[in-house]
Amino acid sequence: MKRRRNRSAKHAEPRFTPDDEYPLFSGYRAMWLFAMFDLPVVTKAEKKRAARFRRDLLLRGFTMLQFSVYARHCSSEEFADGIKAEVRSVLPDHGQVRLVAITDRQFGKMEVYRGKSAGPAEEPPPQLMLF
Repeated sequence: MKRRRNRSAKHAEPRFTPDDEYPLFSGYRAMWLFAMFDLPVVTKAEKKRAARFRRDLLLRGFTMLQFSVYARHCSSEEFADGIKAEVRSVLPDHGQVRLVAITDRQFGKMEVYRGKSAGPAEEPPPQLMLF
């Protein structure tokens, strides 16, 4: 006698939804948002404005990677777009600011050198970190 295959829900083949295709914490979905800037710092007022902009970046979760280069980990491109809008709201009147987003996978391929010694790139924050 031939046995019938059980097709109950627990034995069924998995069905994929768009969310399964792009998991919440995917290295391709998560982004690093960079803020790179050259601000005038000749006068006392310009130095104060530049310091205020740096403080505003830190308050928005950015970390200094180098002088005038700050980065923030974002869980998705949509979240990064919201952070970009916040940064645009505090842009100084003078100087140049560039915002660029790259995937977590691209960020992980970054080569970091301290002198002639290679070192690891920064790690993203824990996935379930609450802000």
